Amino acid sequence: MAVLAVQQIRRMRGGAQGQLMLGADGHIYVVKFQNNPQHTRVLANELMASRLAAAVGLTVPETELVEVSSWLVDNTPELEIDLGRTRVRCRPGLQFGSRFAAGLMPGQVVDYLPEEQLTEVKNLGEFAGILALDKWTGNANGRQAVFARRQRERRYKAVFIDFGYCFHAGEWRFEDAPLRGVYYRNDVYREVTGWESFEPWLSRLEVIPPETVWAAANDVPPDWYGGDLAEMEALVEKLLARRSRIRELIEAFGNSDRRPFPKWGQGGKEEMERVERMEKWTTMRVN
Repeated sequence: MAVLAVQQIRRMRGGAQGQLMLGADGHIYVVKFQNNPQHTRVLANELMASRLAAAVGLTVPETELVEVSSWLVDNTPELEIDLGRTRVRCRPGLQFGSRFAAGLMPGQVVDYLPEEQLTEVKNLGEFAGILALDKWTGNANGRQAVFARRQRERRYKAVFIDFGYCFHAGEWRFEDAPLRGVYYRNDVYREVTGWESFEPWLSRLEVIPPETVWAAANDVPPDWYGGDLAEMEALVEKLLARRSRIRELIEAFGNSDRRPFPKWGQGGKEEMERVERMEKWTTMRVN
């Protein structure tokens, strides 16, 4: 069931020219439209990758299909796409909606924190987990995150957003490079000491059941990828095959000139702990 959009609030920054909109369910969503300037498939990428991230326990917004009516588009002048020399109306129909991190309650959401606050982020370790996911999904863009805190809270929590360039945006291929899909500040990787720092998310990705990936793909409206089921099936098969390459891709980043993991090798954790976590996760999924 799609959420019906009832009001446009404001235009968002970013290449996809998303709109902040109120849904009939009372939640606020960042809505990306089918005729965005990047590619229709970025909506498919957003939905699939966000749901796979959520499936392994990473902090991402809830995602929904959002129905934007022709009436709302016709009666909201701000619902338009800037194509440079021309402007076109947003296309009505099913769009991608990502729950706005700030919600309706008073609080604060920022996309930048100074170093002293960044290192105190509640879930800073998740940057290692989202790195594993971005490498797996071939994110061709830099990792995006916002930082949210509730009213009267001191510390922020990272919320990972913008998965449109996973699978190389509209091309649905994998072109791996060490510095793709990584956050632009090394501070978030400073405490990585070894493979144990990527747990439990890395092991979960390595054993993620095929049915979980297929379910995420099946949730994508066919209009978002031209109805070509063969291409969607090929994408899922490639993604499943890449589970065994995630460590190799992380190592390539670790060995890059960025030198993101200055404490690598200082963890002292045994490989047995990783195996036990993986087995526990597998058992939980089966049961």
